[in-house]
Amino acid sequence: MKIASIQTDIIWENSEANKIHYDQLLKSISKVDLIIFPEMFTTGFSMNNHKISESPRGDTLKWMQKHAQNKKTTIIGSIPVKEKNKYFNRLFVVNHEVVKFYDKRYLFSMGGESQKYSRGNKDLIIEIKGWKINPLICYDLRFPVWSKNRIIENNYKYDILVYIANWPAVRSKAWESLLKARAIENSSYVIGVNRIGVDGNKIVYNGASRIFDFTGERLDNFPINQTHIVVYDFDKNQLIKYREKFPVLKDADQFSFHL
Repeated sequence: MKIASIQTDIIWENSEANKIHYDQLLKSISKVDLIIFPEMFTTGFSMNNHKISESPRGDTLKWMQKHAQNKKTTIIGSIPVKEKNKYFNRLFVVNHEVVKFYDKRYLFSMGGESQKYSRGNKDLIIEIKGWKINPLICYDLRFPVWSKNRIIENNYKYDILVYIANWPAVRSKAWESLLKARAIENSSYVIGVNRIGVDGNKIVYNGASRIFDFTGERLDNFPINQTHIVVYDFDKNQLIKYREKFPVLKDADQFSFHL
């Protein structure tokens, strides 16, 4: 399965300008099964929720649907959404047939997110060409119980764990270390897609987007501080062989996450 991960700058609180920018980037991508944008990819990580939020079926979702249909692919990205007088950092999964979503569970209180947005209470597993994918958002990365993989009747909950982010450069070492840890502990591939540039709050981002395999081996060639797209062809057979040879999760506690 081919997945395109997009690392780029985000124009602050300007959805239309960002979509024009992405229109150009998407021209270079062809014949992939999934395209991944960073967190809040049309606005940046802004707490001005009244100003930047869209309806659940707003213009950006329609834009995602159009590109997904034209490219015959699936697209992942999060945007600020207002629904029933609440605001969510909502990750959409869009293809030509359906729209699914995940609302960010862990809100970054130190940046004011927990005061401006409501937390989600459900995870999401999507399936593409026989691959099960668990998409999550930024700060979720620091809470491993929420992303815990498990084996149920000899089937793994997921095969690929995806984190989309606006993760500051000052904590990039933690970003890379935690992504690698999630890959190893869950016997899965992990993709972390982060932004570059400086946002409206003068926070600096260096990208450091990463792809790790189930052993913690880095698979990408993302540069620091540069717009870059990596298209990686994931091998299901390698994952299956590893899990058969080293089925560590069969020894794990089979507990559930209770809200």
